[in-house]
Amino acid sequence: MKQSCRGLGIASVIGVICSPLAAHADVIDDSHFKVDTRNFYLHRNYTNTHAPVSEVHSWSQGFDAQFTSGYTDTALAIGLDVDAQYAVRLDSSGNDGSLPYSVSDQQTANDYSRAGATFKMRYSKTELKVGDLRPQLPVAFDDPSRQLDTIYQGAVVESKEIDGLTVTGGRFWSAVTRESSNHEKLYKFGSTDNLDSDGLDFGGVTYDISKTLQASYFYGVLHDIYQQHYFGLMHMADLGNGYKLKTDLRYFNNNEDGSALNGEIDNRSYGALFSLLKGAHMFGLSYQRMLGDSVFPTMNGYIPQPYLVHWSSLGFVRPDEKSWGARYSYDFAGMGVPGLKFYTRYIKGTNWDRGGNLSDNQESERYLGLNYVVQSGALQGLGLDLRNIDVKQKYGYDYNEFRVATTYTWKFW
Repeated sequence: MKQSCRGLGIASVIGVICSPLAAHADVIDDSHFKVDTRNFYLHRNYTNTHAPVSEVHSWSQGFDAQFTSGYTDTALAIGLDVDAQYAVRLDSSGNDGSLPYSVSDQQTANDYSRAGATFKMRYSKTELKVGDLRPQLPVAFDDPSRQLDTIYQGAVVESKEIDGLTVTGGRFWSAVTRESSNHEKLYKFGSTDNLDSDGLDFGGVTYDISKTLQASYFYGVLHDIYQQHYFGLMHMADLGNGYKLKTDLRYFNNNEDGSALNGEIDNRSYGALFSLLKGAHMFGLSYQRMLGDSVFPTMNGYIPQPYLVHWSSLGFVRPDEKSWGARYSYDFAGMGVPGLKFYTRYIKGTNWDRGGNLSDNQESERYLGLNYVVQSGALQGLGLDLRNIDVKQKYGYDYNEFRVATTYTWKFW
């Protein structure tokens, strides 16, 4: 039983924690406060002689503070989370999508920040959150690929009252993207903010049919822009002798909605990923097909869609595009070096319909990644992430990109 606030120093949290309702709660004892730090460098070298610039790069330091409260010990339990992010530019040239960029000044911002809170309620196995959110759903996804994450504002309810069944629904009305400090209403990527939507409504279910088979369905509608259906099926088969085969099948159906502010949208996507696992090894083969006359729709800020099996630096989401891929990963714990992991992937896309009488385009991406997290000692938890991405397009701009990130989390309690 807690009857004091312990001097948290966060005014917005104190009001809830010190309220009469929370006087007999475990809001403090079950709370956590951490600061994720990230030093991030990206350098992209354009290799075409006709490219508009020869290179772009950025170097920045970011901080992501997250206070997660516990819940009151009432039947209808409540809590409040608070978050704040800040990043400072150390160096930059051009716009690589990592930091806010001013077209008029031709310069990235010196620094940028955002902050918010999330009110939450829980009854039995059903939880409601309202405020800042970082979803990982087929219809809306967090983006950790640059410096500061994408953060949505909205309301999401998740229920797990039935064993094996997760029901999710809600509404997002704005997002602050990886290269912004301001929340904007949602609109379609490639469009403009004067053609925005009142919000994204969504609902979905994920059901564990068995311990090895899971099915999911989600529906989302970005009002007056597009509506989206998603079906997913995942199966893990034990092949014996330590071998396992994971199968991921994913399907999207996208069409325009209501006033169709961005015009007609006609896109369907089929994707399949087969991963063979044994010990420290993973080898995967994948195929993805776009059908219809439109590019796969995504939201402003180039918010990612990793539920597509080929989402990467490139999207492989152009009209009629076919793409196949191969990937491999190795966990060096199998060689006595825990914390060290290697990953590589190659994806080739063809039949990209450019419209009119233009010949089809094609593109490819080769990815190499090495990640290490210190396992013990004074630097335990320090992470180093190295990535190299090589992109080629028949009609477009080829580039070779390096990313280096060091990460560390300060856990205060």
